[in-house]
Amino acid sequence: MEGEKRECSCIDCGVVNCNHGTKSFPDFCLTTNMNPEVMKEAMDLYQDPENNKVACISAKVEAEHYCKMTRVEEIVQFAKEMGYRKLGIATCAGLIQEARVAAQIFRAHGLEVYGAACKVGTRKKSSIGIDPKCEEMGVNMCNPILQAKLLNAAGTDFNVVIGLCVGHDSLFYKYSDALCTTLVTKDRVLCHNPAAVLHHTGNYYKRLLEEE
Repeated sequence: MEGEKRECSCIDCGVVNCNHGTKSFPDFCLTTNMNPEVMKEAMDLYQDPENNKVACISAKVEAEHYCKMTRVEEIVQFAKEMGYRKLGIATCAGLIQEARVAAQIFRAHGLEVYGAACKVGTRKKSSIGIDPKCEEMGVNMCNPILQAKLLNAAGTDFNVVIGLCVGHDSLFYKYSDALCTTLVTKDRVLCHNPAAVLHHTGNYYKRLLEEE
């Protein structure tokens, strides 16, 4: 709101000196104003064997394949280097065809795949108190918690999200036992390319910057 003092953070920075170290840090920089205990807690967690392996393999895949591999290829490469054998797919029922293709790709590279669609269980939205108006999009609820439980029971090593709705994806991440990554972020308006709006706010999507 106008006149309200804003708490600045990385999203207000146009310098990004933390990435290159060739400029000066802004006064509000999180790096230079860091609570040393928070930094220590974070860095100590990289001593956990799994955390360390994920961080190191992620950096290796990035360094070797950046701008060379598509994201689906990076998922295959990361999974193989991590030693994962069984991938879980948590998909929107509306993107089941895309999920089937992803499964074919993963299997072609020697990975096992087990998937659960969002409508699995076929429970009515009314069964958990969802507003009846929401039934205009279909009477059966999306069940991301059940998706997570089913993939947990299947013993998946790494879970891939394909097109779960905002909030539904959050519940899936919350209840998944395995680490997760996102292959497709649903955006029906932008053909599942939500980043497009971030590149065009100066013209077509300027309306999104208007304060309410």
